[in-house]
Amino acid sequence: MHTADTAPPTTPRFAATIGAIQRLRGRRLPWIATAFGTGVGIYFGLPVEPSPWMPWALIMGSVALAGAAWRSRDGIGPLLILFIALFLGGAAAQIRTLVVAGPVLEFRYHGAVEGRVVHIDRSGSGAVRITLDQVRLDRVPLVETPRRVRLSLHGSGGLVRPAPGARVMTTAFLAPPNGPAEPDGFDFQRHAWFLRLGAVGYTRIPLLLAEPAPQGLPLLAARLRENLSNRLRDRLPGQTGQIAAAITTGDRSGLSDEVTESLRASNLAHLLAISGLHMGLLTGFVFWAVRGGLALIPSIALTHPTRIWAALAAMPFAAAYLVLSGGSVATQRAFVMVFIMLIAICLGRRALSMRSVALAALVILTWRPEALTGPGFQMSFAATGALVLVFGALARNRHGWLRGWQGAVVSLFVSSVVAGLATAPFAAAHFNRIGQFGVLANLLAVPVMGFAVMPMLLIGLMLWPLGLEGPPLAIAALGIDWILGVADRVASLPGAVSAVPAPPWQVFPVLGLSFALAACLAGKARGLSAGLLAGALVIWSMGTRPDVLISADGRLVGWMTPEGRALSREKGAGFVAESWLENDGDGVEQAEAAARSIPVREGLPDIIALRRARDADAAYGDCNGGWVVAPMDLPPAPAQCRVLAPDQLRLTGAIGLYIQRDGSILERHTTERQGRRPWVLQ
Repeated sequence: MHTADTAPPTTPRFAATIGAIQRLRGRRLPWIATAFGTGVGIYFGLPVEPSPWMPWALIMGSVALAGAAWRSRDGIGPLLILFIALFLGGAAAQIRTLVVAGPVLEFRYHGAVEGRVVHIDRSGSGAVRITLDQVRLDRVPLVETPRRVRLSLHGSGGLVRPAPGARVMTTAFLAPPNGPAEPDGFDFQRHAWFLRLGAVGYTRIPLLLAEPAPQGLPLLAARLRENLSNRLRDRLPGQTGQIAAAITTGDRSGLSDEVTESLRASNLAHLLAISGLHMGLLTGFVFWAVRGGLALIPSIALTHPTRIWAALAAMPFAAAYLVLSGGSVATQRAFVMVFIMLIAICLGRRALSMRSVALAALVILTWRPEALTGPGFQMSFAATGALVLVFGALARNRHGWLRGWQGAVVSLFVSSVVAGLATAPFAAAHFNRIGQFGVLANLLAVPVMGFAVMPMLLIGLMLWPLGLEGPPLAIAALGIDWILGVADRVASLPGAVSAVPAPPWQVFPVLGLSFALAACLAGKARGLSAGLLAGALVIWSMGTRPDVLISADGRLVGWMTPEGRALSREKGAGFVAESWLENDGDGVEQAEAAARSIPVREGLPDIIALRRARDADAAYGDCNGGWVVAPMDLPPAPAQCRVLAPDQLRLTGAIGLYIQRDGSILERHTTERQGRRPWVLQ
């Protein structure tokens, strides 16, 4: 008990600080979600994996802080809660890393592969791709066999499409997941780790059926999904049926490259991903259909909570859509957000509020912390949060023109503009492109998706057992054809797509924090969020691309020139070449980049790219303090030559060279930038 002589001094500054902390109470959930996400981000940004005991230490520290927060709930308690969320975010991320840990293939493998089909999709090159679990590899011990492998079916290997649950066998080429194509590039090794993929590869040999798909509940959803996809393709031929299958079951394996590219160029590719839009349209249609139907019965509408009944009726439809669509990460995220909003309706709360968005983010990051680093999480929450802020401001101003049919039109326009602007920075940063006419395309396509395609597909599926699916599916087909027409027209407009260079790694945390603070702060304090956003764009504009890039396998070298990057070969290493050119913001093909002349720049070493081992002696003779890069092992080189062959590149990964202002060369390695993490092969 404090006496007057021992009571702590209360200066005006101290009182103001305590008041600012106490004001966190009004927006506690957004702040907690931001702190939790910051903890997840700090974990993924660490250069070294913490001790396996670290999560438990963080949890125990959180328990201790919780006691202190309770005792200081009228003082700094809310601030201590943010530290608890920060600690728990880091703990959740590392626990998830430990849970999904599994063997990763450490060498290139060619031989027999057998496994159970658990997923079918399409690779970036257009080949059908299957994911196998319960894998068996010839002469590889079971404890060293990856839990899952992914195979692209090329040539005659793609002639057979297996059913989910079937055990298949083939002869395939497998390799460990590749690291980034350049320092600070997309880390596929980390992505594969959380998908539990221990090896990826391809086969050109037809699959053999080792065991048909068993009957039973575990694979019932997968078989239903496959059956429904085939039925939709049969009833709606061509790319119309492929689009219907993609937005209903998530099966995009039949989409053509032309359709996919036109949807990307017109900023309509999000219509293919079963995410918040599709889940929202489906549950919204069920909600309003049930509520509208009950409103036609006065004895029920006037005496019962029809709004709650409609929300309860929409929940099983959302869950069924989650199962039917394959339960991808994007669909899981959408389901969590929609389910929380339906619960809010049942509890009499606002469905679209920043608290609901923050709660959804907490649930998703607790369940799958790695989602924080992906474009889906970032874009969906940026769009949802921006829509909540904008429509909340419009609702407070009570504009009369927001009611009636004109309100629907204005809301549609505002939604497209706000969502497009909110997701644009993340889309440009991840995909290196900006669809200049994306708002126009979405204004023309999204209403058709919401009012025709999704409702009619749902009605068609419900009426299919009765044989009455024809009319609704025909209407859905007209809507899909309209969307495809919009995509083609918009994509063909001059300047439809602008390429942008990849941002420095610092842009992502600053950009994410700016959007998070927009949700947490209020009034003039949101100026801090705008300042961070401007700072992210300034950092982006000041970023520089590597003057020289060397691929991790030694097959490709790229030099930056005034015209763009010059490549060492016109064919081969196509994925790496495409990645480099996209990250440069350069829209040319590999052959055109290879035709550019290689520059001679002061300070850069002379780099000789070899394709054949027998050219090594000539390269050594021409090498005078330069480098020799080759995709095969080479004989010992003279002292004045630095050789970068598989043995050396295995330690460095892809290499980037930067000319500094003082003329020195900064050399960055992908393995160094990745750090010593479980998903990085040492």
